[in-house]
Amino acid sequence: MNKNSLIVVALVAVLALMLVAIVLKMARLLGGNQSETKEAKLQLNYITVIVRISSPRVQPYIKPHALTYFSPQLIMSYSIFMAACTLISNHFLLSLLLFFSTRLVSEAQAAGSSGRQKELVPAMFVFGDSLIDSGNNNHLASFAKANYYPYGIDFAGGPSGRFSNGYTIVDEIADLLGLPLVPPNSQTSGDAARHGVNYASAAAGILEITGRNFVGRIPFDQQIKNFESTLDQITDSLGGADAAYDAMARCIFFVGMGSNDYLNNYLMPDYSTRNQYDGEQFADLLARQYTRQLTSIYNLGARKFVINGVGSIGCIPSILAESPSSRCSPDVDKLVMLFNSKVKAMVDTLNVDLPHAKFIYVDIYHMILDILTDPKQYGFSVIDRGCCGIGRNSGQITCLPFQTPCANRDQYVFWDAFHPTAAVNIILAKKAFRGGADVVFPMNIHQLANLELDPN
Repeated sequence: MNKNSLIVVALVAVLALMLVAIVLKMARLLGGNQSETKEAKLQLNYITVIVRISSPRVQPYIKPHALTYFSPQLIMSYSIFMAACTLISNHFLLSLLLFFSTRLVSEAQAAGSSGRQKELVPAMFVFGDSLIDSGNNNHLASFAKANYYPYGIDFAGGPSGRFSNGYTIVDEIADLLGLPLVPPNSQTSGDAARHGVNYASAAAGILEITGRNFVGRIPFDQQIKNFESTLDQITDSLGGADAAYDAMARCIFFVGMGSNDYLNNYLMPDYSTRNQYDGEQFADLLARQYTRQLTSIYNLGARKFVINGVGSIGCIPSILAESPSSRCSPDVDKLVMLFNSKVKAMVDTLNVDLPHAKFIYVDIYHMILDILTDPKQYGFSVIDRGCCGIGRNSGQITCLPFQTPCANRDQYVFWDAFHPTAAVNIILAKKAFRGGADVVFPMNIHQLANLELDPN
């Protein structure tokens, strides 16, 4: 055996040992607590990329900034692996190495799935706007998109279409329910929908005309039609209509609508709604439409509803930037509080009118207000500007492609001109999941998930 062959063997052996050690560590972490499990999931994603990154089909899609997501240990593994690849002339040997490396990762991922906390519900179905969109606008002819860096800078898969640096509120809730992250409808079909589907679309609203300034978006009525299409696809695989009905009754239906009906409708100068309705009348209009839409989802088999209120949009960077003194707008928040009061009343009414169902209301407005009032209590130091954006309060122009965001993202309440950071989303999700009646009522998401409803 010549010198080069010995070097190749040594490099391959070192790589194999390192991958085994890392995978074993991941398997141990995946069986640990929640924070360790999240770390393991992130690292497993990176390993999967590394063992496949030498493929000519993959290399053109690797962005330079992607390496910033890897730990030094994994970058070292990748360097050794690429050095070995340059010396290996036998394509079969390289393919064999990739095969066994990928198998190791797959086995560790399977171990992680078995170690994940018990699924509290079969699936979660999500309806909403950019606060919870996970990529449905990516392929639309729309100005409302977030499938570019630095969006997703702290998300395991990088930019995905989420309007956040990392998790949205429904991502964290999925984790807490023991579910995988809910995929966007645009990328889901067949068995991929077995743990739920996310239909949310940036710029969407309760009203059909909301968000037309962004051109492409999927209004709430169309999101419901998309859910109906999903039901048609999965009914047979669930064992027929009766089995599908029973399954839907145990799932969580998360709905978060209304923000855009103000930001991209009522408060926009090119919409006539403000001339047609005063604040009370507009809130009534939205509540009537919302009631009809939620009843439609109920008629399709949904029974466990989480209704997310609208947050304090009077204090987002986009609104702050309109004030010379960067103050919150009490007039905007007055409109929001009026809408939220109608939604709370709607939830009470639906709980009476729709049998064998339970609707809960998440008071996002007061959760956000509590964070803005006492940010230090939650570990935040910057509440008056976005982490990524341009102009006054980093809110006059929202986060642009490849713009450099702030480094201390966990200290910011707002990620861009309109949306909270992942750190805030996680706090909101945890409060909604286990919080008291002061923030979520008549029960929290954990209690709803465990609630036994009369199927008749």
